[in-house]
Amino acid sequence: MEAQGVRTAQLRIGDQIEAWHRGKLFHKGKVTDVVPALELFWILDARTGARKLLDPEALEIRHVDPARAGLDAPPKPQAPAKPLATA
Repeated sequence: MEAQGVRTAQLRIGDQIEAWHRGKLFHKGKVTDVVPALELFWILDARTGARKLLDPEALEIRHVDPARAGLDAPPKPQAPAKPLATA
């Protein structure tokens, strides 16, 4: 039985996806590269920040609304505040 999900040819760079296997969420992140001829694609994993190669034959791929999923890039660290000059 084939899982109903997004096929590699339907993915575009910048898409937010979730990758599920047997009812469990394995990966989520932003698509960084797609090779439809090989049915493979890479994501930037939202949890680890690492680039991951995913096989949609082994996972159910779902598009995700980035606003709903909270998958936007993590906030950048702010520079420490400069101490106030004392007179």
